[in-house]
Amino acid sequence: MRARNLAVVLATIHRSGPHTRAALAERTGLTKTTVSSLVADLLEAGAVTESGAVRGGERGRPGMAVSLSGHRVAALGLEVNIDYLAACVVDLTRTVRLRRTVSAGNRNSDPALILAGLRDLVKQTTAEAEAEGLRVIGGALAVPGTVEDGVLRSAPHLGWRDVRVADLVDLPFAVDNEANLAALGELWFGSGETDFLYVSGEIGIGAGLVVGGTVFRGTFGLAGELGHVVVVPDGPGCRCGGRGCLEVYAGQDALLGELASVPELTARLESGDREALETCERAGHALGVALTSAVHLLDPGRIVLGGIFAPLFPWLEGPVAGALGARLAQMRGTPPAVVVSRTGADAAVLGAAGLVIQQVIAEPARMLGL
Repeated sequence: MRARNLAVVLATIHRSGPHTRAALAERTGLTKTTVSSLVADLLEAGAVTESGAVRGGERGRPGMAVSLSGHRVAALGLEVNIDYLAACVVDLTRTVRLRRTVSAGNRNSDPALILAGLRDLVKQTTAEAEAEGLRVIGGALAVPGTVEDGVLRSAPHLGWRDVRVADLVDLPFAVDNEANLAALGELWFGSGETDFLYVSGEIGIGAGLVVGGTVFRGTFGLAGELGHVVVVPDGPGCRCGGRGCLEVYAGQDALLGELASVPELTARLESGDREALETCERAGHALGVALTSAVHLLDPGRIVLGGIFAPLFPWLEGPVAGALGARLAQMRGTPPAVVVSRTGADAAVLGAAGLVIQQVIAEPARMLGL
């Protein structure tokens, strides 16, 4: 009962705070004595803070406002991508306190070496956080593949199969697909919209469907493999074994070609390079065709383009919208809005950290050891 009541109080502060203790009692239906005891525990754990005398509508002298604290409790977000490792530390108010990225050639790599490098990054990042007075209470890892019970079952672009990735830190730890976590990153750190289809453009192309503030995962957690929607029947072969998949036309390899980086491609686009413009036109059209199928199946009201699609959005937006409009006009009238992610390349690592924050809000007794 106490654990449940702690969660009720902390969730109320998170959702609609700050509040006085008296206001919290009124909103939660708990007694003032119970709320006072629970707030004291949360104060001791560093999850909340009290400051400023406010009058919350109740009689008597003003009370102190109880709000989430960003001074002590923090979460660790991690990401393994094709060409980098990333870590971030986010406090309980969802303020990013640290962000670290290490360039790495992870394609067709030795999992043991990459995970050893990730452990080193974890040690460095958590040590810096602790030096700032933060207590990292849990972590989550975003990976470009399918995950089951802490095991990365398949990550074709890394060349990994059946790799256990859940034992990186001696803390509560979660592992999830990068597109799912990127969608949650957009939800918690981006626009705040609670219903949208997030499209993550990387070497592969994934998608996360957010409905009512929750990611839809499918029966086996494999929902969102947009990159393997066929856009050209009998087109070039794809890593998945199929042909003509979206990934072949709009993945990072297809967009960059011989170029070394997205900034190099962007520079060429800005200079009006014809080949670069035609590449984005083809990719945007293919992406629009694939999204047409997604719209027919899922009916999203909003499509968010993230990953490498974010910096390329000015050149992709037109062909994507054109393909959607041409194919959806008769059935829908107005296609769903296509917008750029507000979190860009940080979406997945932020979503990983945000996942831990959500766990703290939902289960403060367990996560904070109360």
